[in-house]
Amino acid sequence: MTWGKTAVVSGMLALVLVRSASAAVGCTLSNPAQDLQALFPRMTSYKEDARGLAQEKEGKKLHQALQERLGGDLDPVYEALDTPYTVYTVFQDKDVIGIVHGVNVAGKGGVIQVFLATDPGTGEILRLFFQRLDSPAAKALRNKEFLARFTGLTLADFYRHDYYAVAEPASEKDRVGRIADPTTDEAGRQDFQAALRGVRKNLILLDLLVYGRRNEPYYEKAKEALAKLKAGAKKE
Repeated sequence: MTWGKTAVVSGMLALVLVRSASAAVGCTLSNPAQDLQALFPRMTSYKEDARGLAQEKEGKKLHQALQERLGGDLDPVYEALDTPYTVYTVFQDKDVIGIVHGVNVAGKGGVIQVFLATDPGTGEILRLFFQRLDSPAAKALRNKEFLARFTGLTLADFYRHDYYAVAEPASEKDRVGRIADPTTDEAGRQDFQAALRGVRKNLILLDLLVYGRRNEPYYEKAKEALAKLKAGAKKE
């Protein structure tokens, strides 16, 4: 397997970015060459890019957009403006066959590192895996059947879930809402919710940094639908 100078240079940049962040903590693959090859057996090379909202045009607005789309307060360590992110682009010869990205979220038992392998054309989840999962419910959350429920989901599904969770909680159209919690106690449930947040955050960041905000129309539609629903409830 080979990879070009871009991967080396970008990797050095990622390291500098991580070290320069005073409080923010990034998330990188422990063994990128090995891990990416396992995810994409057809891989011939990969590129490792350091990204960050602070380095983007109108970075503060993007950070605010992250907060709005996640809902609630942002974690000062894992979701700060200067948090570094590492995007792995996977190639088969000259063709891009995958985009891989990971995020940290705080769970009940400790940090959870949520990685997604996504389709470069559609942004769909090809595979979800936890690189680190300090949780008493780790076995349940790493169950293959549970992880498989995320395959094929996009950020649009999470935005639709925002509407269905209020308007039609039992809707069969709510693909995210149909993902059953595999845990059995309160600590496990908290880590299940943290894992869901991690998947959503990962998809939002990919949309902001990689996929050109292609899912923004779904966010706006869900927000508009919820506003109409609340307005109708007030009239009643």
